[in-house]
Amino acid sequence: RENDALRDLAAANGLPLLATNGVLHATRDERAVLDVFTCARHHTHLDAAGRLLSLNDERHFKPAAQMMRLFADAPEAVTNTIRLADRLGFTLENLGYEFPRYRVPEGETMDSFLHKVTMAGARSRYSHLSPPVLAQLHHELDLIARLGFSGYFLIVWDLVNFCTSEGILVQGRGSAANSVVCYALGITACDPIACKLLFERFLSEGRTSWPDIDLDLPSGDRRERVIQEVYRRYGKHGAAMTANVITFRGKSAMREIGKALNFAPEMMDRFSRLFGNGDFPHTLELDAQLANAGIPREHPRTAAAVALYQKIYGLPRHLGQHSGGMIICEGMLSSVVPLENASMPERVVAQWDKDDCEDLGIIKVDLLGLGMMAAMQDTIEMCQSRGRPVDLAGIPKDDAATFDLLCRADTIGTFQVESRAQIATLPRMMPRVFYDVVVEVAIIRPGPIQGDMLHPYLARRQGREAVTFFDERLRPVLERTLGVPLFQEQLLKIAMVMADFTGTEAEELRRALSFHRSQEKMNKVCVKLRVGMERNGVTPDVIERVTKAVQSFAVYGFPESHAISFALIAYASCWLKVHRAPEFFAGLFNNQPMGFYSPATLVEDAKRHGVRIRPVNVATSEWLCTIEEGEQRPTPKAQRPTLNAEAAPREARESLDVVRWGEGVALRLGLCYVRGLRREEGERIVAERRHKPFASLADFQLRTALAKPALRALAKVGALNGLAEHRRAAQWQVETVRESDDLFAAIENSPAVPLAPMNPVERVNADYAGTSLTTGPHPMALLRARVPHLWRAADLEQARHGERVVTGGAVICRQRPGTAKGFVFVSVEDETGVANAIVTPQLYEQCRLVIGEEAFLAIEGIVQKVERVIHIKAERVTPLAFGELPASASHDFR
Repeated sequence: RENDALRDLAAANGLPLLATNGVLHATRDERAVLDVFTCARHHTHLDAAGRLLSLNDERHFKPAAQMMRLFADAPEAVTNTIRLADRLGFTLENLGYEFPRYRVPEGETMDSFLHKVTMAGARSRYSHLSPPVLAQLHHELDLIARLGFSGYFLIVWDLVNFCTSEGILVQGRGSAANSVVCYALGITACDPIACKLLFERFLSEGRTSWPDIDLDLPSGDRRERVIQEVYRRYGKHGAAMTANVITFRGKSAMREIGKALNFAPEMMDRFSRLFGNGDFPHTLELDAQLANAGIPREHPRTAAAVALYQKIYGLPRHLGQHSGGMIICEGMLSSVVPLENASMPERVVAQWDKDDCEDLGIIKVDLLGLGMMAAMQDTIEMCQSRGRPVDLAGIPKDDAATFDLLCRADTIGTFQVESRAQIATLPRMMPRVFYDVVVEVAIIRPGPIQGDMLHPYLARRQGREAVTFFDERLRPVLERTLGVPLFQEQLLKIAMVMADFTGTEAEELRRALSFHRSQEKMNKVCVKLRVGMERNGVTPDVIERVTKAVQSFAVYGFPESHAISFALIAYASCWLKVHRAPEFFAGLFNNQPMGFYSPATLVEDAKRHGVRIRPVNVATSEWLCTIEEGEQRPTPKAQRPTLNAEAAPREARESLDVVRWGEGVALRLGLCYVRGLRREEGERIVAERRHKPFASLADFQLRTALAKPALRALAKVGALNGLAEHRRAAQWQVETVRESDDLFAAIENSPAVPLAPMNPVERVNADYAGTSLTTGPHPMALLRARVPHLWRAADLEQARHGERVVTGGAVICRQRPGTAKGFVFVSVEDETGVANAIVTPQLYEQCRLVIGEEAFLAIEGIVQKVERVIHIKAERVTPLAFGELPASASHDFR
């Protein structure tokens, strides 16, 4: 009837008919996926969706003959559709996009002005412009001019200048660090000539796409100021953030399916917690994982859930905002790509994925936010205000105490070297020079690990294996990494040396090595690589080894320039932890969440480094964490214990390498850590206190006019201590209603509080519930007397290799890397430190519920002490049934 009506309407108005099938799914059997998405769109489930669902499964693509039969009563409609398709001539090849032109001074071109500012910057960077430096500068500037990229470099340089003028830390990274022009312009911080970096990794003669310069900025408000400056310069319709297409993965796919199939929400929550970061060969089948979540195999909808999961996995879920990619345009960007307002105020987002923008020639500048840079900037500002200034550029790269910290793997809270895998590698690497940190940053990556390069490098470094090279011609390329290729630049140099690759062919290899690679492109470039090596007389076994190295790096290997840029930040964060610990930890606390570790774990680590942590208190706390002034007196080196750590008694051992920061210095937690207290309420407290100290709890209530939920939150965590006898007294007294127009409201006339003070366990519970951490004893310290058989983390160094032990604590990390063949790594924290356990795939599947759900674990296993690294090879994992005590949030399967 509807088709007849449409045909009559077309005839009455002289309009041609078009035939479509109203396609909503590609094939017939994908109708079930359509039903799931229909339920998601209407926030319902299949039992209640009714006529919202498609009436049948016919809305899929059909061949031409079938379409002709379907529209046999109106064949002209099919003919018209074919004619229209033939007439459509639109393509995405030329969208009319033009990159903004940089406005140069009168009499200058963009090429000449870039040359001028580059040479000025080079004279500032280098004390003397040597012939090699001048030659490289001219080579790069000539190539940039020939490719027409001068304006791009000037625009990025101008953004860096804006950051500098605003006092915002900025550092370029990625392949831009291979360019001496970027170094001279102040965009990057490492000298590519001194570091022997390959410029062709960044830019080459055959490059058709624009260069990609990433700028690392402090996350938060400072980065937003830079983003808003870009919008100011180019207008809301001349700049936009790029998008990311977010696809359905394990947890998100099953959650949507579970909603449509009307599974209980608590079951889906349980499935997500137990999922364990994806599918591995040793992972339970999906129906078994559903059974663990409470949905048995016999459930009538289990089979449907499994089938739907296979169809939905990998499909687009929603359009997200790229973390920092911005595209800019000369004129109206909205005439090239559809734009939309972001959910965040004052932001505009392009509706195209960042990779699609690149493919279509739309230029992206990445303004990436790093939490560590924000923490470091806050640290530097606190040091400056306390008369202890720090110049990041002037931090010595040969500081013995910093390398000692790295060798001990005492890197909780630092940048890039704080993960479980890094902590397990650092004592084996024993870094003593800056380039060791560069290698450390790069080596714990899927490329070197899957290419079997990690262990050979460490063995050669420790002298257990001779340093050899694929070919003697590669000695200059691989000498610094002991004959083991660790960086993408080395792969490009190998191809140029062994197969005579040109700059254009090296660019082709670089693109094939990119994260979003095409297997077809990889196969093509490997064939060309093999042919080139055979032509140069390379032996078959070397050809195989080189090809394997290239293919493993396609999994993802780091560029050396990227590693150097990250190593600069990693080293600086370690230096600050050693030499400015109170300010450094305050910077970390003020920029959470970030990194692997929760604030509760950072508190414990700060204590182990001699930093006193004081709780939130309305009488002294600012909104953010602060350093309470006092004379800082690090313990003189001559007075520090020099005992052998292996033989020292526990008390002496715990004092090793600890810098005490003076009795008057402490880190005061900010009001921002109180759950339930809004920022405006916290700032009101601070403003009133600066006007006049609070005389009493009644005075505090009247002057701040906080609502009851905020007052209760402050009372519960002890933030009102000093204005009340104890926490429960404060909880009792804040319930008194005080009106500002009551003449007697400020008089404390409450009767005696009938509530007893909280005991230690209750205080720790209240701390975790109200602030997610405690400045008091660690939960395990309160329980130590009940579990005397558990080894403390700090005591494990006294255990013998191969000895059976039982340790335990609060779970702070569960990891299952894709390169670990299904093994799971669990870290448990007690009052002395962190113990690390390795769980086999089989044991994990047996104990998945316990390992994934329990906040406190007891782990029994065999001590493995290899090259100063201690692990427990778990054989039995059981819960520590301490339901009365809380644990900090853990970093799980990320």
